[in-house]
Amino acid sequence: MKNFFSIIAAYRLPLTSYWLLLAAYCILPIAYSHAQGISDPTSWSYHVKKKGTNEYELIFHVELKEGWHIFSQNAGDEFLIPPSFKFKKNGTIKFVGKVSERGKLKTERMEGIDNPINYYEAKADFVQVVKARPGVSISGEHEYQVCNDKMCLPPKKKNFEFVVKD
Repeated sequence: MKNFFSIIAAYRLPLTSYWLLLAAYCILPIAYSHAQGISDPTSWSYHVKKKGTNEYELIFHVELKEGWHIFSQNAGDEFLIPPSFKFKKNGTIKFVGKVSERGKLKTERMEGIDNPINYYEAKADFVQVVKARPGVSISGEHEYQVCNDKMCLPPKKKNFEFVVKD
């Protein structure tokens, strides 16, 4: 609270601003803790699909509960948190391009955001093509954030592992 009162004093805010800031200072932690208490409305599965000789698709499939959405990797605004995928170093595989997306992409304007945003509802696939030999294990971590029409949950990280089979 000491920092809060020093802000008030430093900026010589009027009394009404003081009460508004005090209310925000008290309510925001409660709202954040409420968002953390909501269970993850996503279900992820990981699949390997053979494309050709030693070429495979690593498919990150996400299903979302009704009312929730996940942003595209090109979310449309720098303040949004798009899905990201980090692979552990493995000298036996070669990545072909970047992670692509499949699904019914929605683009629309949302209140409070300057640019149109891009997102998926219900389900989406994020796909990385690799060249590898059967038996190779590919692992790492992905991060994502989901939102509904009222709030966004804090970003979440999950570990993944694919085993390439012929």
